[in-house]
Amino acid sequence: MNILLLYPQYPETFWSFKYALKFVSKRAVNPPLGLMTISSILPESWKKKLIDLNVEKLREKDILWADYVFISAMNIQEKSVHEIIDRCKHLEKKVVCGGPLFTEEPEKFENQVDHLILNEAEQTLPQFLNDLKEGKLKPIYQTDQFADLKNTPTPDYSLIRMSKYNTMSIQLTRGCPFNCEFCDITALFGHKVRIKSADQILKELEAIYQSGWRKSVFFVDDNFIGNKKILKSTILPAIIQWMEAKKYPFSFLTEASINLANDEELMNLMEKAGFNSVFIGIETTELSSLKECGKTQNMRLDLKQSVFKIQKKGMEVMGGFILGFDSDPVSIFQKQIDFIRETGIISAMVGLLNAPKKTKLYNRLKKENRIINNFTGNNTDLSINFLPKMDKKILLEGYKKVIKGIYDGKAYYHRVKDFIKRFTPNPRVKHRPGFIYLIGFFRIFTRLGIADTYRNEYWNLFFWTLFNRPKLMPLALTYSVYGYHFRKIFKDFFEEKNR
Repeated sequence: MNILLLYPQYPETFWSFKYALKFVSKRAVNPPLGLMTISSILPESWKKKLIDLNVEKLREKDILWADYVFISAMNIQEKSVHEIIDRCKHLEKKVVCGGPLFTEEPEKFENQVDHLILNEAEQTLPQFLNDLKEGKLKPIYQTDQFADLKNTPTPDYSLIRMSKYNTMSIQLTRGCPFNCEFCDITALFGHKVRIKSADQILKELEAIYQSGWRKSVFFVDDNFIGNKKILKSTILPAIIQWMEAKKYPFSFLTEASINLANDEELMNLMEKAGFNSVFIGIETTELSSLKECGKTQNMRLDLKQSVFKIQKKGMEVMGGFILGFDSDPVSIFQKQIDFIRETGIISAMVGLLNAPKKTKLYNRLKKENRIINNFTGNNTDLSINFLPKMDKKILLEGYKKVIKGIYDGKAYYHRVKDFIKRFTPNPRVKHRPGFIYLIGFFRIFTRLGIADTYRNEYWNLFFWTLFNRPKLMPLALTYSVYGYHFRKIFKDFFEEKNR
């Protein structure tokens, strides 16, 4: 049996880092971990080929080779999904689809594809495989049961061309103990945090290590610290021991809730394990808006001081922010700018509130007759799928004000410089320059130091760092490239909106 695993193309987004990846000759940020795990669930005797359309082109001969085409996707990849399905059906190939896009809106695809494998594949894919063996396949496979992650196999990292990616991916947990109104994680994966064993995680790290990878690894968990007890007693000590034995071959980044700042022991363990970056959903500084969306964990803490605490542990804080809550006052726009500037959050994803279908927010707004469109999957492109309480024109102009306030070249470089002045990176994380990064340095020199509008600000940061914090020069250059990407991507979004 020949199985073609396809990962659809992403449109250009905040997190695609399209303009940044070109500096280091990479095609995508992360590999398709879900499909790599699917491959390990399929029979070992089957032949498998994985094509990530963000990295390489899908050729007709690849489709013709396959007995079945498996597609996994998220909402933001929908346009590419339809294109792939059309190509496969034109060549009369059987198409099997799964992942968040199909689980959230199966009705969109039930007449377009042969089989939908919904929810978690550990639960529904074996049912499909058994029915395939017995010759009685059904169009839809779904369940309300969640998988025991201790039965999840090691992803098949051999299927991908690692050199094309900036970061490798790994998953420890699924589920989140919180229940934010705008988030669909609990609908997809539940409230109970399910977790792999330490042995599983070490096996996966070893697989990445044996491949020759020696850069960053992203724990893709929606809330890495959802089960603090097991994390502190078992998982992190095991990772630390493994990392020490291997002389710290990786650096780690992940997503976590703000209450990480409350747990000194946990932050110390993460620092010792080699974590140097964490994404935090801060959302808003407006207490009434936090209460509205049920993000009570953020209400219990001083958000600014919490960010500082995490940064002092050598971990950069990337932040998620949302505008468009019913409770947002007009003053929220300047408050967001001020908070991001004062905390030195370099990668601040400020998006407009949207309501994915499986969220409590969607259900509430639907009852209020305020849903007007489907969610595109991108909350930074000026799209919003419901009628906001704030005048929409004021909301969109305020959003643009925030983006300009934090990503305008002068403001951005100033924030980077302030952050570098006070930040001490995790000493265990090694910077490993190679040939590709020497090429990257030359491209930075020409594009940012010569051709870019903000070249004066770039050189100001460059020479200040060189003479004051020379060991942080890789960080200064990285942030300079990030800023270039953010400016370009928002320019694209705003120009598209004005057409």
